Amino acid sequence: MKTKECPSCAMEIDSNAAVCPICNYEFPKRAPWITWLAIFLLIVWLLTYIL
Repeated sequence: MKTKECPSCAMEIDSNAAVCPICNYEFPKRAPWITWLAIFLLIVWLLTYIL
């Protein structure tokens, strides 16, 4: 089972959990388009750096 650390209480919890069962910390959700935008900008930056 994969785990992640809660930034609030530092307990290891299930990686699929949206809320920490210990301290009720809500993990922020990231929209998929933000990830794709970051990848696109990184590729553009690398291409301009190389050329």
